[in-house]
Amino acid sequence: MNTNVIAKRTSFNIPDEDLQAVQAAVQTLQAKLVPHLVNIAPDEKRALTKMGSKSVDFVSKTLTYANTNPQFKPAFVDIDSFSSDVTAFGVLRSLQQPLSQVADMLDDSMAVTGSDAMNAALAYYQSVKTANKMNMPGAATITDDLAIRFAGQGPRAPGKAPTAA
Repeated sequence: MNTNVIAKRTSFNIPDEDLQAVQAAVQTLQAKLVPHLVNIAPDEKRALTKMGSKSVDFVSKTLTYANTNPQFKPAFVDIDSFSSDVTAFGVLRSLQQPLSQVADMLDDSMAVTGSDAMNAALAYYQSVKTANKMNMPGAATITDDLAIRFAGQGPRAPGKAPTAA
């Protein structure tokens, strides 16, 4: 892990002005982009023919050939619709790629900060459980309240800290 990531792990902070600007940008994206997008069920998505990065050139070349050699076009293929889909795919791809990078980094940042927070919480929980075993005042109430998170997980091996999802 590089030093920059380690430094960010110890003090992750987005200035309020930046956060407000990002939230406004997200609202703009939702307002301007979502009405033009589709939402399909996972089983519908699995049934679709995929067009990944390796297929982009193939599809583009095929459209060129279909326009210049229409005698080979199947009757059920609408060239105008084909062309429109190719153009739309290009536009969507130009939006998706940078948004995916941001989404991946958001996921990574959530994983790091969530892990750090959960590890701190588990350390505190272990400490308060030890304090409860030593009959320290107030520890039993905290232990009982925090133990709710792990209810139903069954017994653990001695000395093993709980893991959380």
